[in-house]
Amino acid sequence: MATQQRPFHLVVFGASGFTGQFVTEEVAREQMSPERSSRLPWAVAGRSREKLQRVLERAAMKLGRPTLSSEVGIIICDITNPASLDEMAKQATVVLNCVGPYRFYGEPVVKACVENGTSCIDICGEPQFLELMYWKYHEKAAEKGAYIIGSSGFDSIPADLGVIYTRNKMNGTLTAVESFLTIHSGPEGLCTHDGTWKSAVYGFGDQSNLKKLRNESNLKPVPIVGPKLKRRWPISYCRELNSYSIPFLGADVSVVKRTQRYLHENLEQSPVQYAAYVTVGGVTSVIKLMFAGLFFLFFVKFGIGRQLLIKFPWLFSFGYFSKQGPTQKQIDASSFTLTFFGQGYSQGFGPDKNKPNIRICTQVKGPEAGYVATPIAMVQAAITLLTDASDLPKAAGRIGSQLCTNLWDLRRGFIISKIRKMDKSKRSHD
Repeated sequence: MATQQRPFHLVVFGASGFTGQFVTEEVAREQMSPERSSRLPWAVAGRSREKLQRVLERAAMKLGRPTLSSEVGIIICDITNPASLDEMAKQATVVLNCVGPYRFYGEPVVKACVENGTSCIDICGEPQFLELMYWKYHEKAAEKGAYIIGSSGFDSIPADLGVIYTRNKMNGTLTAVESFLTIHSGPEGLCTHDGTWKSAVYGFGDQSNLKKLRNESNLKPVPIVGPKLKRRWPISYCRELNSYSIPFLGADVSVVKRTQRYLHENLEQSPVQYAAYVTVGGVTSVIKLMFAGLFFLFFVKFGIGRQLLIKFPWLFSFGYFSKQGPTQKQIDASSFTLTFFGQGYSQGFGPDKNKPNIRICTQVKGPEAGYVATPIAMVQAAITLLTDASDLPKAAGRIGSQLCTNLWDLRRGFIISKIRKMDKSKRSHD
């Protein structure tokens, strides 16, 4: 509950950023839901009062709520000023952190929230940041009673809950899953803001440190049930979807593996192997992608190359990323389908000397991934964290997305409530 010491249930930090604007709109939209009996006090936070005020005014106009600006608090703080971050954290129950790339700007927010016992949710798709924050802050967060929850956007709620949904629909034991992401666009094509591009550039440029971090963690291997899931070639053909595919390079694999470890070690559930891919269409798309990939992999190795990639995202990504981001028409016409192909054993059969004898296909469908589905997922995670506290683990902390909470309880708002509400967001299985 909001108190005199913590006057705001939610604070959107980085509300004037490209993604932050959409998250702000989604929080305001959630407050208008007829299912909500009372409104949650909330605020926006950032460096410029004027920019934050403009964001609220745009949201008010878009949602037809002329009084919105007067209903929402404004907090001035700066990522380079730890004292201001502390003041923000002290006023909030949950902070929604929209300031990236997280490898550069995420830790000060995590640190401020942990030290002040404030829960924090982000939409990070950077495995190195997620895993590093866990090792640095988990014990302190647990001590303070704060939940620090990463990857609560399109990276990686659909993938993570999709695997769990597939397991729950399997009449037996699920042992392995491959997912294939398909992005649908309208006549104006696809475009993503270059913030995501920057995270990818810096992530690929620093892969050695991620490997070092994982080696130093010295985690006990999760057991493999059934045959080991074989990796596909960098470019492979998926007959079921009639499309070529490449490995998905986001945080999904890292997040799902961490969830499966948590479920195995804490709830004694059978772990599921997982691999993620993205469909790229036909031969023409493959050729185009190969050229873009070669340019990217060459330039990302050098400092000057990374500078060029960041300065000219539209050029090196063949128009898929830009500093302006997508237009509203592009957002409205876009959607995603995440298809899961699972295998395992029916009841009464086991992995001993037996091949998997049952297969399942499920799908998670939703609206535009980056600026519609992601804000919905982030806000619903926050609302569930606020309203379903009794369902959460008593020991907080658990930094790094799915290690941080009972995942199914935390995120059911996205999977059940919001997906059911939206015409484009449907679940299916066979």
